[in-house]
Amino acid sequence: MVSNASALGRNGVHDWLLIRASAIVIVLYVLYILGFVITADAISYPVWRGFFAQPLTKVFTLLTLLSILVHAWIGLWQVLTDYIKPLGLRLVLQLAIVVTLLVYVIYGTIVVWGA
Repeated sequence: MVSNASALGRNGVHDWLLIRASAIVIVLYVLYILGFVITADAISYPVWRGFFAQPLTKVFTLLTLLSILVHAWIGLWQVLTDYIKPLGLRLVLQLAIVVTLLVYVIYGTIVVWGA
């Protein structure tokens, strides 16, 4: 078995399950948003804000943001591992991706749960 310093102890089955689970959450969220858009009479800012003020929507949105983080991290990690061979460059790119994804999730959380 090949050991990779940036794998963080994960294995292929674990990654496969996380990718599938996160994809299911993302699809369910898209269907949830589409259901709202299709059933809403007229979408205005107050209606949209009211929809996102509901606790279910806030929790589902945060769960989806975390699912996107997991999905993107595993997918990009696999691409970088396959195509970027110099370890130093790969680790720098992985660090940049992790920081970017964490900023997206933190900012998304602030937007969803903020005032």
